[in-house]
Amino acid sequence: MLNNGVRNLHTCCLRFPYTTERPLLRAVSYRRTRRRRLLATLCSAAATAGKERKEKVIVISGPTGAGKSRLAMELAKRLNGEIISADSVQVYKGLDIGSAKPSARDRKEVPHHLLDILRPSEEYSVGQFFEDARQATRCILDNGRVPIVSGGTGLYLRWFIYGKPNVPKASPDIAAEVYSELADLQRDEDWDAAVQLVVNAGDPRAQHLATNDWYRLQRSYEIIKASGSPPSAFQVPYDTFRQECGSSAASSSHVTDYSVDTSVDSSEEINLKELDYEFICFFLSSPRLSLYRSIDFRCEDMISGNDGILSEATWLLNSGLLPNSNSATRAIGYRQAMEYLLRCRQQGGRSSPGEFYAFLSEFQKASRNFAKRQLTWFRNEHIYHWLDASKPLLNVRKIHVGKCTQLYLRCLPRGEWKYLCSRFTKNEKGCFQSPRSF
Repeated sequence: MLNNGVRNLHTCCLRFPYTTERPLLRAVSYRRTRRRRLLATLCSAAATAGKERKEKVIVISGPTGAGKSRLAMELAKRLNGEIISADSVQVYKGLDIGSAKPSARDRKEVPHHLLDILRPSEEYSVGQFFEDARQATRCILDNGRVPIVSGGTGLYLRWFIYGKPNVPKASPDIAAEVYSELADLQRDEDWDAAVQLVVNAGDPRAQHLATNDWYRLQRSYEIIKASGSPPSAFQVPYDTFRQECGSSAASSSHVTDYSVDTSVDSSEEINLKELDYEFICFFLSSPRLSLYRSIDFRCEDMISGNDGILSEATWLLNSGLLPNSNSATRAIGYRQAMEYLLRCRQQGGRSSPGEFYAFLSEFQKASRNFAKRQLTWFRNEHIYHWLDASKPLLNVRKIHVGKCTQLYLRCLPRGEWKYLCSRFTKNEKGCFQSPRSF
């Protein structure tokens, strides 16, 4: 580009007229001035382009059992990456089977973040995930590696990509006041009275919270006392992004369960420039019947053996936790297993085949419903490119990103992976970046 600019400048200079009234020395001086200005402009443009080049972060999501972890592992091994879990259950120690946590072998082969960071009795919020995941992302990039965020918790990923709302944090005095007002109601398990208290304080949406979600109810009450407004009064960055994109984006949301949605309208491309990183997002999906069949088999595998989800649910009960009492015990699979085990204990440790089958059916149904909600949620996330996960990843997948570029996803053979890895090259800071738009 620079050579072309200088060559064009030479052409212009040769055509520059000069007469006796305009001495040659003056013409040469003018040409040098123009040349310096052109070089300065080109250097400035190059510097601006360098500043606008953002560090890349890969995001992989999909419904439960779609193969997110497997694809994340393959990408991490070939792109020198590290994986950040975006799963609301994998943060808890001891909840391995029900959350499909990566094996010890996988975690040894590829570094993983945000796994086993809390005890099951502790709460974990989307705001905490945002802080932890962004910090892990920064550390990975500073080490010259590629961050790969993998998980199916939609709100976690939405905040991670677009940012979190600027909701005020409650002071210690306000937090203590809120805790004292709700403590007696929580001890008496009077959920309805606690919800009504928060509704009367100014948050009508509190009545739509999940039953016994005391953490979010308390947080809503804290925000009201700290700011005088409910949480819904604070603008969410994602909502602002969608409003700026306009209604045109909504028309592109009708995608079949297994299709690859590659449409990105111009308004979204403009707004994507406002994000902190260049997010490369994929959503794995498959035909509904195939997905539900896979989920049913997955649930059966989780309850089989002596070290399955029933064993982990027993450990939760022995720790003094009750089903549906906090984030960990509300998780799909653990809540159903804990309720089933409590019924067994009430019957002297006995259970009929019908009761066991009812537990399994409820577990499978809850998992299928969760997958359906995930599909609905991510259809509105137009930053994702949909992949057909029902076909083996050994087959070549051609994904159009933007208008011209293409990304090839393939586990084997080496050719397509070599092409994919070539799009990530180390810059002067040691961070992996693409020399051209990904």
